[in-house]
This record gives sequence, C-alpha cells and structure tokens, in this order.
Amino acid sequence: MRRYSQRHNLSTLSEINITPLLDLAFVLLIIFMITTPLLENSVNLIIPSSGAANAPVTPGQVQTISIDRREALRINDKPVTAADLPARLTELKRANPEVAIVIRPDRDLPVQKLVSLMDALQRAQISKVGIATKAETNR
Repeated sequence: MRRYSQRHNLSTLSEINITPLLDLAFVLLIIFMITTPLLENSVNLIIPSSGAANAPVTPGQVQTISIDRREALRINDKPVTAADLPARLTELKRANPEVAIVIRPDRDLPVQKLVSLMDALQRAQISKVGIATKAETNR
C-alpha cells in the first residue's frame, strides 16, 4: 500500500495548477489596457515663444476674405475671382501698408485651397493674417 500512495503523490506533483498563472496574466492585461492610452497621449511639447510684441491692430485695418466650399472668394463680402485676387491684395497693401487680413474658410474647404490663399497673401507681402474659427460644442 505504501508504494501505491507514494506513486499517487508523485503523479499529483506532475500536474501544474495554472489558475494563479491565469490570474497573473489577466492582471497584467488589465494594467496594460489602462496604461497604454495614457502613454499615447503624453506628448511632451515645449511651445516656441517670441519676445516680439504683437503690433496693435485697429478695426479699420482689418479686411475679411471668405472662401466657401465651392472656392468662391469674397473680400469684405464683395465677390472676387481667383485671377483678380493678387491685384486686389496688392491694392489693399498699397492703400494701407499695415493691413490685417482675417480668412474665413468653409469647414469643408480642402486645406490646399487655404494654403494657396495664404501663399497669395504672402506674395502680396501681407504679414498680418489670421484664420477665423468657431469653438466646437461638446456633444
């Protein structure tokens, strides 16, 4: 009988209880699931700063350029063709060297069209440029 009981003890030692290993695996999985999104959003940026003060802009110097999704341009609510735009921008700069431009693009406008408009402003040597935005509402 003793031999049988010793064999039985040896056979039970060959079995591995994997329940604690599964518990450990699930705990590690939960830890990684919680910490991974935090690691993706933690981009450490140092925003550049400038010592130059922004020049004050009077409301009379501000001109508005609107561009809709069909790429129709308007300067102060007056329609302008793309061919006439450089001449009009040069005229604005000549009339007032301190002119400031606010661009009001449509939300669905391709970015390349906005960049092309900004390039035209740069060629006209207009450096005071802003883009009008609207605050998003949380849904």
